[in-house]
Amino acid sequence: MLTRLAIRNIVLIEALDLEFGRGLGVLTGETGAGKSILLDALGLVLGNRADSGLVRAGADKAAVSASFDFAVLPEGIEAALAEAEVELEPGEPLIVRRQLRPDGGSKAFINDQPVGVALLRELAPFLVELHGQHDDRGLVNPRGHRALLDRYARADAAGVEAAWRTWRTAEDRLAVLRARLTQAAADQDLLLAHLTELTALQPLAGEEAELALARAAMQKGERLAGDLAELQHLWAGSDSALAQLRGAARRLDRIAAEHPLLTEALEALDRAVVEAGEAEDRLAAAAEALAHDPAALDRIETRLFELRAAARKHGCTVDDLPDRMLALRAQLDAIEGGEEEVAALARAAHDAQLDYQARAEALSVLRVEAAQRLDRAVAAELAPLRLDAARFRTQVLRLPEDRWGSTGMDAVEFLIATNPGADFAPLGKIASGGELSRFILALKVALAEEGGAATVIFDEIDRGVGGAVASAIGERLARLAQGGQLLAVTHSPQVAARGNRHYFIEKSSEGTVTRTSVALLDPAGRQEEIARMLSGAEVTPEARAQADRLLEQA
Repeated sequence: MLTRLAIRNIVLIEALDLEFGRGLGVLTGETGAGKSILLDALGLVLGNRADSGLVRAGADKAAVSASFDFAVLPEGIEAALAEAEVELEPGEPLIVRRQLRPDGGSKAFINDQPVGVALLRELAPFLVELHGQHDDRGLVNPRGHRALLDRYARADAAGVEAAWRTWRTAEDRLAVLRARLTQAAADQDLLLAHLTELTALQPLAGEEAELALARAAMQKGERLAGDLAELQHLWAGSDSALAQLRGAARRLDRIAAEHPLLTEALEALDRAVVEAGEAEDRLAAAAEALAHDPAALDRIETRLFELRAAARKHGCTVDDLPDRMLALRAQLDAIEGGEEEVAALARAAHDAQLDYQARAEALSVLRVEAAQRLDRAVAAELAPLRLDAARFRTQVLRLPEDRWGSTGMDAVEFLIATNPGADFAPLGKIASGGELSRFILALKVALAEEGGAATVIFDEIDRGVGGAVASAIGERLARLAQGGQLLAVTHSPQVAARGNRHYFIEKSSEGTVTRTSVALLDPAGRQEEIARMLSGAEVTPEARAQADRLLEQA
């Protein structure tokens, strides 16, 4: 419930801090005192459009903060906060704050964590339910009527939703399989040709890299073959450099003993002969390693061409060709065994449909029975609210199969007829502002145990009525507020007397500055305010006595 509302620099309100409690709180004051400003300020924290005209003249910004306490945090709020990654400790109040600049820009916060205004709008239905002269949400909106009726009926709508998801999942899987098989059957000849081609090719993972390395080595050998042949020629034959070195070494060996320098020369020449021999061996080894078979190179290049052409044809890499071959084989196998799988899925989808229909039919029966009870409960509330000629009907219509859904096979809408013989029509289209508010009150009384927002606000629901009707409205508002929180902006003393808390809204002027203030009245202040509401500008003793009687009766 709403526990605190703090307003800064909103129109005529410079600074205001209000504390709220359980039960019925009434807000009164003369016309134009600023009751609508309070609702506009509260609307900001509920995600309403930021209007720069709300910023008090001369202020650099306006701010509104609302604090809500919950014994158990509603699931809708918990889910929305979790999705927005807003942290809220167990037992911690939910504090929604909105700042507004004169240029119309605004910022929103939840427990001092910045959030988007869209999140405030998402939370609003769980926080405050506002009914006024131009109500276009809540009970007036037919999109929520089915859920309200289901709660009233104590119906297990969750079971229907689960059965619907099971049915749709089965139908979707069946449709996907049928489409795949149809396409596969149409392409069967092409699939078979592709598989035959790849089977003959027998591609292997990693084969392309191995072939590319082998081809590169052969191409290198082909490139170096001429140079190696020339080098080998230099080392071969009787007139080769190596042969001449060896001949020189033999001749030097015969005379080396004649002089030490000759001995050293022979040693150097012997080393040269050894090194040259090793070079010859290396050249021979290199020639053997780089030797290439032109036919083998042709085979490698042909294989690479075939593999890469197949990869382009199938839109994949060469290394993916083995997997592509397996996929083709699986597609062909699926065509052969697919009909059995289709039959099994079709049976599962049919069974799921029957289960959904059975649950939805049972839910529809509960809805029709609950609609009749709700109609009687609302009808009992209409006469005391001066809606004697009006009729209320909860319409439950069976939808065509293509419009069945997770909520069942029914459309639910609250209808009214305000005059005898008139046709029923949607709640918000034919009722005047005052009638609409009273219809909503009758509905709220009938649905009193079915929950809703944490705080309910009625804005001038008693406009244009008085006496017994106003008293009936006050009695019903007080009944609705039991165990919860309800705020009523009212001009009726009969309604004001029912309040557990009474807030007086007053506008005052000091020179050229006009301010709106709100005060929580004590018992004496309540008596005086209700007397003013009864008598007008001049409060008479008779009015005070009448105020006492209303307070005693309440």
